[in-house]
Amino acid sequence: MSTWSEFVKEAQKEYTIITVDLLGHGGSDAPNDPKRYGVKCSIADLAAVLDKSDVSRACWLGYSMGGRIALGAAALMPDKCGCLVLEGASPGITGPKQRAERKRSDEALARLIMKKGVEVFSKYWEQQPIFASQKLLPREVQEQIRSQRLSNNPTGLANTLRAASSGVQPPFHKSLPEIRIPVLCVAGEYDYKFTTIAKEMCSKLPNGHISIIPHVGHAPHIEQPQEFNSVVLGFIRQSSW
Repeated sequence: MSTWSEFVKEAQKEYTIITVDLLGHGGSDAPNDPKRYGVKCSIADLAAVLDKSDVSRACWLGYSMGGRIALGAAALMPDKCGCLVLEGASPGITGPKQRAERKRSDEALARLIMKKGVEVFSKYWEQQPIFASQKLLPREVQEQIRSQRLSNNPTGLANTLRAASSGVQPPFHKSLPEIRIPVLCVAGEYDYKFTTIAKEMCSKLPNGHISIIPHVGHAPHIEQPQEFNSVVLGFIRQSSW
């Protein structure tokens, strides 16, 4: 069962929903070549999924790294994007020092995964302050999140960190004023870092909209699914694309 099940169940009443495991995650392949996991490759993969599904344009919804990829798709393949929903996402890191630090940090995590395995990485990851609010979720929901993390391929996770890290991927700050489709930036009230980023992004997007979901952290679609669904589906209904 996916952590997106509640959203899919509600959204498919009105729309055709295509859910995708990014390369190296879930049921998707996990190639050994790190270059295959680059943002441009991921965008091309998703565009191919749309073509195969005979869908010319879609509203792209991405969470965290998926949001960065969705934003990149709007910048690089605007004809494929009718609107965007970015949850807990950012346009990347611009400062050379910060980019280098993030690249080093993610490389260290990649080595940890390959040496110690996904379970050790998962225990480390869920202790990050950004996920603190998830400790208040019902135990069965926490186990569902953990189960999804443990199902990932170690090679896939490590190569994703190496090739799709925000210290490696191109930043899209300069592209924001050129993205004229409707964009909804969603963040949780307790996720102070990404509420700030969401507000900054929204101020630069010509058709940007923002929603701060109360009493949740980095993953509103998990922590408060009913509110998240209402906000996102309301945005999509009102977006003319």
